[in-house]
Amino acid sequence: MKIKIFCDTADYNLIKKLNNKKIVSGFTTNPSLMRLAGAKNYEKYAKKILKVCKEKPISFEVFGDNSEDMIRQGLLIRKWGKNVYVKIPVTNSKGIFSGKAIEYLSKKKTKLNITAVYSSEQTRKIIKKLDKNTQSIISIFAGRMADVGKDPISVFKKSVSLSKRYNKIKILWASTREPYNMIQAKKIGCDIITMPVSIIAKVEKFRKSFNSLTVETVKKFLIDSKKSKFKI
Repeated sequence: MKIKIFCDTADYNLIKKLNNKKIVSGFTTNPSLMRLAGAKNYEKYAKKILKVCKEKPISFEVFGDNSEDMIRQGLLIRKWGKNVYVKIPVTNSKGIFSGKAIEYLSKKKTKLNITAVYSSEQTRKIIKKLDKNTQSIISIFAGRMADVGKDPISVFKKSVSLSKRYNKIKILWASTREPYNMIQAKKIGCDIITMPVSIIAKVEKFRKSFNSLTVETVKKFLIDSKKSKFKI
């Protein structure tokens, strides 16, 4: 089984560079990443990105905090490009399920990326609202779960099992913390993993042998000892 790698960034220059890399199959953004990238006007900045990312899937998130605003913003965002996925949080800031927005937009054939998912029960509720003939992604935040002592693996296994009947619903491993997460995600049956560029760079070294890693590590220690002019 193959797993697709998406890059989690809103940095225009990085997207322009990585868009031509085969290892990267798509991109995910969120309002925090857009702010970090220096975006002043959300729509203008997104459309600037879309001038260099014309084919690969890319997600842009709504920031409305109720279903009506999510729907309104989602209908606008989807018009920005055929490769655009509208990112919808599974709940609003008050914890209210975004089912109304998910159902409405999905029935309107809007490609969705349902984000901030932390349980298989949330996955179950999302799937019930999705149009099964519309491309959809369910983003489960593995790293953030692990950060607070929760095991993400069981959540993914149950979510993959719930979604496998539907060809157009994909499970995405989000909040990646280390390169090995890709191996874990692949074994579980995730369709996509999204990661920052720093981890993608490490994934590109996966084919290195243990021997080459040993030599590389020892050389690094030797170089640093010489630079420090250590003596014993």
